[in-house]
Amino acid sequence: MSKAGIVTVAGRPNSGKSTLLNRIIGQKLSIVSPKPQSTRDRVVGILTIADVQMIILDTPGLMDPAYELQRAMRATALRALRDADVIIHLADATQGAPQPLHVEAGLAAPPQAPIVLALNKSDQISVLARQALEQTGGTFVAALTGDGVSDLIKRCAGMLPESPFLYPEDEISSQSMRFFVAELVRETALEQLGDEVPYSVACEVEEFREGSSPLYIRAGLFVERDSQKRIIIGAKGARIREIGQAARIKIERLVGGPVYLDLWVKVLANWRKSASALARFGYQVNEETNK
Repeated sequence: MSKAGIVTVAGRPNSGKSTLLNRIIGQKLSIVSPKPQSTRDRVVGILTIADVQMIILDTPGLMDPAYELQRAMRATALRALRDADVIIHLADATQGAPQPLHVEAGLAAPPQAPIVLALNKSDQISVLARQALEQTGGTFVAALTGDGVSDLIKRCAGMLPESPFLYPEDEISSQSMRFFVAELVRETALEQLGDEVPYSVACEVEEFREGSSPLYIRAGLFVERDSQKRIIIGAKGARIREIGQAARIKIERLVGGPVYLDLWVKVLANWRKSASALARFGYQVNEETNK
C-alpha cells in the first residue's frame, strides 16, 4: 500500500525552511533571501519516491505579528500545522537547543501531528555544540548542502498514513505558474533593494499570455508610498529595469522559454495593514487559528 500526506515545515524566521523545501524537491520553488519574513504564503512542493508521496508545505516564519500582513502570515503557518500529517520543526542549530514548536508558535498545546525536529545549519557548528544538541533527538541537516536531508525524508515518510497518491507522480507543485512568477519578481526586489522598501513590496501578475512567443507577462510591484515607488523606479528608470532584467532570467529558467516581462510600479497606500488589500493579493487572516 502506498503512503501519502502533508508534511509541513515550520519554525522561526530564517531557520532555512525555503532552502529545505527547494533541496527536497530538487528545484527552486520557494524564494530564498537572507532578509527575514521573505516567505509570506505557504509554498507547496510535491515529492514522489517509489510508493511514497509527500506534499511539503513551506510556511512563513513563526513570530508575534505586529500588523495585518504578519497576522495573515501567522494564520497561514498555523493552518499548515493544523493540516499536517507530519510536521518538520526546523530549527537553526547555530542558535542552540530550540524551544518546543508549540512554544515558538504561541500555542497552548502541541499540534496533533507527529513532530520531527530537524536541526539545520549543522555544518556550521562545533563538535561540542553538536554533542550538546544530540540530546534533543533531532535530525542534523544542512539544507544548503543536502547533508542529512535524505535521512530526514526517510524519517518523515515512515510516519505518513497509508493512502493513494494525491497528485500525479510527475507533478512537483499544485500552485500556478502565476504564483511562482510573482514570487520570483518579489525575490528579485528583495535582492536589489535596501532594508526598508522590500517589506512594503507585493507583486501581482496582471496578465499572462500563455500562447504568445515570447511569453508575455505584465506584473505590478505594489508599494505603500510614493517615496518607495521612486526608489524602485530609480534614476531614469534604471532600478526597475535592473529588477525586470534579473527577474526575467529567473522566469525564463522556470518556464523553459523566452519571456517578455512588462513590469510596473504602483502605490497602494498602507496595503500591509489593509484587510481588503491583503485579500486582493490572496492572503487570508483567520483569527481562530491564532488561538
